[in-house]
Amino acid sequence: MADEQPDTSEKTEDPTQKRLDDALQRGDVVKSQEVSTWFIMAGATLVLIAFSGGVGAHLTTTMRGLIANAYDIRTEGPALPRLFEKLGGELIATLAIPFLLLMLAALAGNLIQHRLVWSYETLAPKLSRISVNAGFKRMFSTQAIANFAKGLVKLVLVGAVLIAVMWPERQRMQNLLWTDAGAVLALAKTLALKLMGTVVAIMAIIAAADYLFQYRQWYERQKMSLRDLKEEFKQTEGDPKIRGKMRQVRQGRMRKRMIAAVPKAAVIITNPTHYSVALQYERGMAAPVCVAKGVDALALKIREVAGEHRIPIVENPPLARTLHATVEVDQAIPPEHYKAVAEVIGYVMRLRRGGRR
Repeated sequence: MADEQPDTSEKTEDPTQKRLDDALQRGDVVKSQEVSTWFIMAGATLVLIAFSGGVGAHLTTTMRGLIANAYDIRTEGPALPRLFEKLGGELIATLAIPFLLLMLAALAGNLIQHRLVWSYETLAPKLSRISVNAGFKRMFSTQAIANFAKGLVKLVLVGAVLIAVMWPERQRMQNLLWTDAGAVLALAKTLALKLMGTVVAIMAIIAAADYLFQYRQWYERQKMSLRDLKEEFKQTEGDPKIRGKMRQVRQGRMRKRMIAAVPKAAVIITNPTHYSVALQYERGMAAPVCVAKGVDALALKIREVAGEHRIPIVENPPLARTLHATVEVDQAIPPEHYKAVAEVIGYVMRLRRGGRR
């Protein structure tokens, strides 16, 4: 009942651009959680540097005013809800910009990896997600092992950083018990910035390595087999057999239409062994028009139909080859051929006036 995992042993061809675009539409994109985490950590560090002083001063002023006027604060009836509303409004106004910057940092961590994607395909239920066999395969897949190793590396590195940064400060931290509250906050800020700066530097290396790994995994998933390439070619360009049959049908229709138009021609210009070009001309026309042309068997057929309808046939190999190469069916001849064609048509008209073929 569960969907079987596709065999990737034959997927040796690089993906086409259409394959990559389809993966993006499905929501299958390169996604490194470490990159997003690094952006959030870096944003938090910048927020701490830029706003900690202002936010701390504003909150300190608010709390001092609250404590200093505690005896005059009314809490009965609707006064208490208004007090909480006022304090909440001040707190939101103070922390709004820092939280907005953190949200932008989280969004940037995703947008820098891939453009914005709206896809509901990943939310669709699949039997493979509740399959025990597929679940075991996911648990012991290359991705799962890589995530486990990555978690161990992060734990060891961050733990080592914590020890390296905080161990020299152990004496100062012990003395905080007898230190003024203002000095405690200043020291806490200094240690936090030192710690977060070091973590951000280490996380940058981890994020870069993880993104390369995730990109490689994603690219390998998009690889195609020769069968996939053929199927995609059929979808985009059409089945070659069908295209060939359609071309034959079009050519057959064109052939029938040209043969039917031969009786309207004024003259057939031929190279006796290969080319035939049927030209229509009547008084008042700006220039003769090609109503049929062909080579070999089709040229012979044009000459046969012309003979049946007593259409003059003039042998002029150079002109026949030139007109066949430069004039399309139902198009007037180019101006550079007016003189040569006029001589042929004039010759035909003189024959008709003389009563001779």
